[in-house]
Amino acid sequence: MKKIVDYRKFLNVTEKADLAELKSVYRSLVKTWHPDRFNDDAEKKLEAEEKSKYIIEAYHFLVSIAPETRQQTLADYMVTTAGSTIVDFEYKSQVLKISFVDGTEYEYFDVPKAIYVKLVNAESPARFARRHIYTSFVYRSTSRLTSTEAAAEPVAAERPAFAM
Repeated sequence: MKKIVDYRKFLNVTEKADLAELKSVYRSLVKTWHPDRFNDDAEKKLEAEEKSKYIIEAYHFLVSIAPETRQQTLADYMVTTAGSTIVDFEYKSQVLKISFVDGTEYEYFDVPKAIYVKLVNAESPARFARRHIYTSFVYRSTSRLTSTEAAAEPVAAERPAFAM
């Protein structure tokens, strides 16, 4: 997926980057592009604010799809995908978002349109997804992101979070 490739390129990491490497690169870039370093130049400060936001976004996204992160949440993922019913799904730009009855949501990346069409037309979308989607594509939980982002939003509005 273009988003994954762009984020990795921006942070200058490979797909084999582990969480420690991502964190190290993130800290270094945030330190370099922290807006407080550019108090004398308003234009540079605005550029630094935009870059900082993008650095944070890229870091959080890559952490959410990292193999270590997925390994830590694998038990919950298996419980949801094996036993919970699909409530809804949507497809946009090769990203398939599946919502489950237990309230969890997962995004699957680089899903070909043909797979989505087969999911829509499947007699049992849950069985089709278990066989052809759940273990075949890079995924991340968006239900946890949504609740975390909602809780952090008022604080972020007051002052950007650059703490390490």
